[in-house]
Amino acid sequence: MSSKDWLEKDFYAVLGVDKSASSDEIKKAYRKLARENHPDRNPDDKQAEERFKVASEAYDVLSDPGKRREYDEMRSLFGSGAFRRNARAGGGGPGGPPFDMSDLFNGAGGQAGDRRFGGAGFSDLFSTIFSGGAGGAGGRARGPARGRDVEAEVSVDFQDAVRGVTLPLTLRAPGVCDTCAGSGAKPGTQPRTCAQCGGAGVTSRNQGSFSFAEPCRECQGVGTIVDEKCPECAGSGGVTRTRTLNVRFPAGVADGQRIRLAGRGEPGERGGPAGDLFVVVHVRPDDLFGRSGDDLTLTVPITFAEAVLGTDLRVPTLDGAVTLRVPPGTPSGRRLRARGKGVVRRDGQAGDLLVTLEIVVPSKVSDEARAALEEFGAHTPPAAREHLESAARRSG
Repeated sequence: MSSKDWLEKDFYAVLGVDKSASSDEIKKAYRKLARENHPDRNPDDKQAEERFKVASEAYDVLSDPGKRREYDEMRSLFGSGAFRRNARAGGGGPGGPPFDMSDLFNGAGGQAGDRRFGGAGFSDLFSTIFSGGAGGAGGRARGPARGRDVEAEVSVDFQDAVRGVTLPLTLRAPGVCDTCAGSGAKPGTQPRTCAQCGGAGVTSRNQGSFSFAEPCRECQGVGTIVDEKCPECAGSGGVTRTRTLNVRFPAGVADGQRIRLAGRGEPGERGGPAGDLFVVVHVRPDDLFGRSGDDLTLTVPITFAEAVLGTDLRVPTLDGAVTLRVPPGTPSGRRLRARGKGVVRRDGQAGDLLVTLEIVVPSKVSDEARAALEEFGAHTPPAAREHLESAARRSG
């Protein structure tokens, strides 16, 4: 993506969010568009594929705080007309015509897939303009572009998420071409250094008071030229294919957490560094346990008699059963704690198992049980009931 794309494309409008949108709102909007327009879901729909591509470009910029700040600054600066020709450059001074964007970018790197200036951003662009070109203090050599980051979603079982698990992940995404090993050149040949830029990937030119650095037109900013292209990837160095990766999910991984696999994303152009793979984890709910941070939660029913008299209660954990003491006179909703029976933290310490007691009231009782309860009620101190009746009389 070029810097010209940054100025001409409204990434907020692409994702359908406001400029003040939070990171979570941007992520949510991107995921919705990505699911609707993913090539696997729309195999023969070129328009959906293009929408998916544009949404990915927008998310690549707006999801990165640094890129988003530079993008906002660049659009604000140029949108306000801050850069205009001065009198020495042939313009009409402050009232002269605005700076010609085609002169600034000269159309180079304008293709949708060009990320050389987009990746560098606003600060690199202007350090190049005002430092005297590629050879100045702010100049830097360009080369094969870094590949895009890729995002995938995986669902894991609750107990696997707590304990940690390694799962295979199958992706249909760009990968390094096996025929040319990513060089883009036909087997038996090698890319040659571009004579125009000397392998730097950029050239400089003077225009008025400024010296501009731009991607080399001869090699498209890569620094090398492929004379005989690989028949498999047509010189790009990458092919779309199905690949399977073994992904390790650490113990205690939480729902919605992103796992980063460095260098496992889209391959760079002509052997450039690969992007990263981000795996979003979705944890399936468990039939028995819940989770609160590093603590596991569990609701256990007890009888009225057990609550009144107290009992030793056997409860399950992820590592077997433990015995908890229910003291006499326990009310419904009381929480007991089994220390160290929760989620293991990164420092090796573990959370707790929190057991909530729920007194179960039977809908039907036998005659013997009814008689026993009536006798129990006759001997129960009426203090609580008297307190309620007194409160009722005061409110009436």
